[in-house]
Amino acid sequence: MYKHRSELLPNSRQERVVGWGIAGNSLAHVYRPINTLGIRDVIEVARMTGKSVGLRGAGRSYGDASMNSEGIVLDLTRMSRILNWDPHSGIIDVEPGVTVQQLWKYIIEDGWWPPVVPGTMFPTVGGCVGMNIHGKNNFKVGPIGDHVLEFDLLKVDGTQETCSRHVNSDLFHAVIGSAGCLGIIVRVQLQMKRVCSGLLNVEPIPVRNFDELFDVFSQRLKKSDYLVGWIDCFASGEDAGRGLVHQANYLCEDEEVDSHQSLRVVNQELPDNILGIVPKSVVWRFMRPLTNDIGVKSVNAAKYLMSLRASLPHQQSHAGFAFLLDYVPDWKKAYGDTGLVQFQSFVPDATARDAFKSQLAQCKKANRTPYLGVFKKHRSDNFLLSHAVDGYSLALDFSVTPNSVDDLLNLATELTQITLRAGGRFYLAKDSMLHRTDFASSLPSESLVQFTELKKRMDPEEVLQTNLYRRLLRSA
Repeated sequence: MYKHRSELLPNSRQERVVGWGIAGNSLAHVYRPINTLGIRDVIEVARMTGKSVGLRGAGRSYGDASMNSEGIVLDLTRMSRILNWDPHSGIIDVEPGVTVQQLWKYIIEDGWWPPVVPGTMFPTVGGCVGMNIHGKNNFKVGPIGDHVLEFDLLKVDGTQETCSRHVNSDLFHAVIGSAGCLGIIVRVQLQMKRVCSGLLNVEPIPVRNFDELFDVFSQRLKKSDYLVGWIDCFASGEDAGRGLVHQANYLCEDEEVDSHQSLRVVNQELPDNILGIVPKSVVWRFMRPLTNDIGVKSVNAAKYLMSLRASLPHQQSHAGFAFLLDYVPDWKKAYGDTGLVQFQSFVPDATARDAFKSQLAQCKKANRTPYLGVFKKHRSDNFLLSHAVDGYSLALDFSVTPNSVDDLLNLATELTQITLRAGGRFYLAKDSMLHRTDFASSLPSESLVQFTELKKRMDPEEVLQTNLYRRLLRSA
């Protein structure tokens, strides 16, 4: 591929790689191969130059999971072919760069939907599997890893192995959720979910405080396909934890009048305009003047009061319900040039209520109220570095300013300790502030021992590295 050493890392390849939350960035040499041969060439370049290689999909992780400072970044978004689709069984094979958007648009008119999706349709499948993403239905169907049938893993020595629950089972359960640190997924086979309609029955339920929020989730779990809660983090006292829960359920065949039409891609697309007037591509500009304590507090209060007066059951498309974050493209820009960070904790059922109350109280004590709070129910799984527990998660978004970084780091440390005392865990796709010892404390000790042994076996020279790997996973 390269004849002269001076060609190995040309300046033209150097780019500033930014985490999705904008708050972090780094310089790296970026390569965008179109096949496994190109990946092997990049790994050879890394060996010849003594550089490490970090994997990157669509770059939708909030923090440093796809950054590799002063190293090489392997961007896999050009490997975006759908390799095979069986509309009878719902089994699909894709390359890692296929996005969730490509996936659902390809299958929905055949009566299928991805069983697990995040809150945005733009991550790649490879990134979703590497982070073992979860959705609003985790309590019922688990993370995306539970729906992976097999994958092909390209190892740093250039060989390739197929991994499944029955073949290379240890690798299968370790690679899913390992943030791309054990090998490079070049093909994924997934089982899709059969749906008889393109619509969901959606019911909004206002809740007055944390206790009511937990009670509503507990009462509705068995009869829900999806459950998610929005929390007004500015509410305090007896109102702390107030917000709005959305329950969604698949339609039965006898409920759908015209399933053929509702399953058409054109009827799933999100609207181009807000209120039919404002192009959604510019909405973040209108949000920016309100993205401060006074503005968000006022908007949250208005949203909650409106939910008390107009929370009526309705029907919504799968895409409309699933991809709420995509209604306003680039909404992160409303936070300004320094962006946002998120703290998301996963806490067992028995301790979650007190832990989340303590977290919001600590935020108020530190005078750093989150601008967004999202609440979900989860179940545990068998993946090696799993963030999931039989319990709940609370995701808190914080605005970053040049003067707030130290305060945010101190607050994150306090929130982390609350989580650890409650027996909780953390999600690598969202994290940017954890310390190695705290991350290690959140997992069973044997999990990190097994990961380290697999890393030595699969990548003894530590070719695959990212900023996140060096921060949390690299053995002492």
